[in-house]
Amino acid sequence: LAAGEDPAEDEYTLKQSVLFNMCCEKLQSHLGYTFIRHIANTAAIRRHAQLQMDMVRLGIGLYGIDPAGLETANLKEVSTLKTTVAQVKQISAGETVGYNRKGKLTRESLIATIRIGYADGYPRALGNGKGKVWINGELYPVIGNVCMDMTMVDITGSRDIKPGSDVIVFGGPLPVSIVAKWADTIPYEIMTGISQRVKRLYYHE
Repeated sequence: LAAGEDPAEDEYTLKQSVLFNMCCEKLQSHLGYTFIRHIANTAAIRRHAQLQMDMVRLGIGLYGIDPAGLETANLKEVSTLKTTVAQVKQISAGETVGYNRKGKLTRESLIATIRIGYADGYPRALGNGKGKVWINGELYPVIGNVCMDMTMVDITGSRDIKPGSDVIVFGGPLPVSIVAKWADTIPYEIMTGISQRVKRLYYHE
């Protein structure tokens, strides 16, 4: 389904299902036996229950993400992207942070450099205050441009943030769907964009 998550495209979604059923009926009439049919993706499982047929294709829902954005989906995200603080530095008002001097400080600020950049899959679109990260129970904005290997965060007024402190880029208290909205994209792009140089840890129950 091309737009199963979009209420504005429900008419088209239902048209797709009608065409699909017509094709299935033609196949079945020539084959002489029945077969398993499925058309519903993650969004349609919730939004178009009548299209579940014999089975469904749970895609991004396996990762706990509902592309339709329904609060009733009752899903739990299974992926978390973490990094750590590399450096904490006090910087005076009037100074700048990052490439092209995009991060201009209007006050004395405490800036943390974290170990992640666009080469790891953290989008440059999240620079200059668009993106935020979670450190010690609080959200802190990105300041300046996202660099290839590092990103700077304004942690002014924070407590107990030091080199080695854990940083949640997405997951847990910071859903990837929110990070995707900040970057003006979708969770699929954020998740599939994490580069191979980022270490993966798999947990099994």
